[in-house]
Amino acid sequence: MGAYLLEWLSLFFRWFHVIAGVAWIGASFYFVWLDLSLRKPPQWKADKGISGDLWAVHGGGFYEIAKYKLEPEEMPKTLHWFKWEAYTTWLTGAAMMSIVYYANATAYLIDPSKVPFTSIGAIATSLLFLFGSYFIYEVIVRSHLGKNAFIFSTLIFILLVIASWGSYQLFSDRASFIHIGAILGTVMVGNVFFGIMPAQRALVDCVRRGEKPGKEVAELALQAKNRSLMNNYFTLPLIFTMISNHYPMMYAHEKGWLVLVFVGVITATARHYFNQKHLGHKKPRYLVIPAILTVLLIIWMRPEPIDPAPAMPATASVTPTTTNSTPTATSATTNTDNVNNSSVSNNAATAAEAVPVSASADDAMMDVVHTRCSTCHAVQPTQQGFAAPPAGIILQTPEDLKTHKAKIVTAVKTGYMPLGNITQLTDTERQQLVAYASSL
Repeated sequence: MGAYLLEWLSLFFRWFHVIAGVAWIGASFYFVWLDLSLRKPPQWKADKGISGDLWAVHGGGFYEIAKYKLEPEEMPKTLHWFKWEAYTTWLTGAAMMSIVYYANATAYLIDPSKVPFTSIGAIATSLLFLFGSYFIYEVIVRSHLGKNAFIFSTLIFILLVIASWGSYQLFSDRASFIHIGAILGTVMVGNVFFGIMPAQRALVDCVRRGEKPGKEVAELALQAKNRSLMNNYFTLPLIFTMISNHYPMMYAHEKGWLVLVFVGVITATARHYFNQKHLGHKKPRYLVIPAILTVLLIIWMRPEPIDPAPAMPATASVTPTTTNSTPTATSATTNTDNVNNSSVSNNAATAAEAVPVSASADDAMMDVVHTRCSTCHAVQPTQQGFAAPPAGIILQTPEDLKTHKAKIVTAVKTGYMPLGNITQLTDTERQQLVAYASSL
């Protein structure tokens, strides 16, 4: 029942997380585009303190948008604050993290081959990793280094590379990507809560009191601008990490942390192209560079070709783990009593070689599947935390393996399955299972 309720909670918060994320990202993209698209206003608008304006048409109507240098002629009665899109995204994301990775830490968060955490130890390390990373960011952004956009951005990039490497030393491959996404999301919402909103409140308070914003407000505004710029470049990498659990070929790569760095550079550079384009600067190199990097990433990540299990007699089959399966084809090739009937022996040997996988190999591999895979991929999973087989895939018979062989080969070869290697599938078993499934 507990796993069943967790599934429903996961579904509930996942949808709210997506909705809130789309609203936040949409608002972020819109205001970046808006600020970069504003043009010099006519003089009569400039005399009112307007620094830029924009005319747009949408939904069958015209819109006139104006941005003031500091304050409007009078404070409007209704002022919309863009904040709950960010806060809701983080809160629902934190709920998802708790439900999926903390409630099922042994399945999703821990990789015993890296660090044999207990569930409590893994969760505590995860929280320390996330909030420790944010604390370091906050110290930097509030220091004199945070006032220089180039130095600030370069330093944060280096720290994120270190964090990407560190997450791969501590957590499962899948959880490693999610942790970097969680760091990005926490930094972004922290930028809103601790930087952008205080600067906006300070400006609004000055306007309401009829005062000119002083040096303190100006410094807050500069810090908020740098924070907003960082959010802008984090957006696309964050989206990638949010959906990365669907792409095991990325996070299960031997150098998955470096794959994540590549993707971060590619997406941030592409974002820079659009920022420049909105300013009227067409610089196609900022699209060419990501395209070249993507091709290089594809070439570097290409998997080794999979060789199907070779046709072999039963004597060369995988040694079965059970004792009730007796190879029968060997009698035809090892019968030394029929030395005078060479043609029969040759025909029997040829027939044995034509059998792609022997009955004993079937039994041996199904023992591996039942031990390592079927605890989760069964009609009624026995693995704690699973109310239903993941993705609806059931692996209990050779026919099930044949039906899902393409997914099995990919998931097992990349290391995606078993999740966090919770059932301790050995490297030898992994190679045998890939070869066996490929031959079906």
